Amino acid sequence: MKMNYKKKVFVAALAVLAGTAVFGNAGSVYAAVPTDTLVKASQMKAASISDLTNDTRVFKLDKSIEAKNVRFQNRYGFDVAGHLYLPRNFDASKKYKAVVITGPFGAVKEQASGLYAQEMAKNGYVAVAFDPSMTGESSGSRRNMGSPEIFTEDYHAAVDFVTNLSFVNPEQVGAIGICGLSGMAITAAASDSRIKAVATSAMYDMSESISDHYNGDYYTPEQRELVKQHLAKMRDEEAKTGKSIRGAHELGVDGMGNIQTFDTMFPDKLPTDANPVIQDFFGYYVGRAYHPRAINSNTSAWDSTTPYGFFDFNLMDNLDEMGDRPILLITGDKAHSKYFSDNVYAKIKGTKEEIVVPGATHVDLYDQMDKIPFERLVAFFDANLK
Repeated sequence: MKMNYKKKVFVAALAVLAGTAVFGNAGSVYAAVPTDTLVKASQMKAASISDLTNDTRVFKLDKSIEAKNVRFQNRYGFDVAGHLYLPRNFDASKKYKAVVITGPFGAVKEQASGLYAQEMAKNGYVAVAFDPSMTGESSGSRRNMGSPEIFTEDYHAAVDFVTNLSFVNPEQVGAIGICGLSGMAITAAASDSRIKAVATSAMYDMSESISDHYNGDYYTPEQRELVKQHLAKMRDEEAKTGKSIRGAHELGVDGMGNIQTFDTMFPDKLPTDANPVIQDFFGYYVGRAYHPRAINSNTSAWDSTTPYGFFDFNLMDNLDEMGDRPILLITGDKAHSKYFSDNVYAKIKGTKEEIVVPGATHVDLYDQMDKIPFERLVAFFDANLK
């Protein structure tokens, strides 16, 4: 949603209290790596690397970590926008481990995924945080459209990009998925032998969350049929008008059989009795991590036909394809989403680890540095990207 003056002041005040600027850290000084050096090191033709200007990241920046703008093309021709994070004292003649990161669902690279990428770079990794296709700065004439297949392909494309950097060891690449992009990270790792290990944080399985709404028991068969009828109506209206219609990506059905949807993610102000989970999301996306390109912060919801892909395909169908590829699942003991991590952990037959952070809610794992177990996340990749 657009920020009015009072909201800007409020967010700015939060940022000052947190020791950050609203959009990045003004006056940050990096050990500048010539962009030409990085461009020459890239062997991917449908890709570009440029200086990061107009920095709008919303987390506290580390002045010793340099980031660059990158663009790379996925298999469907979408240009995926990302930020490339370089380790301290970067040396283009060396070979580094790398991780590719995105999420949460409806967020942008300037938010949680960028924070995770920066932390991995602080620990010696080349890291790429990226916007999934049709969101943020990534391309797509249809905006704010979610797709389990295309978002999974974006992970493959990010791996294309990093494995074709001469300063990355292509045998030492991992993937991280945050919140609603966790399922895509796991699905990509199951089929992509170049991804040697995968970690998730605050996992959501968006196929289940969208097609069953919550915990697999929300929709009755009758309610599912009503949802499908609503989606068909939205498709027909979009086809007739040629225009995108905004709507909830997770549709409710009330006791009278009415579809519950919305065209903005959050109101300007929450009611005092708002659900604590909603309050948590609101505090992040509309408060301390507001970003105008994030679907969850902005005036628009997802395209109303987004649920189609998640009804069509189940992201968790290929878990057995993981084989013995290591997986780490990070969740909180107060996270409403914990059961997603628990379910995947129970189904994985190979090398696996689940970290349950005491006192952590779902959203705490987006940006609360005292809750996110970065040391264990780094240790996981150090051990498994050998």
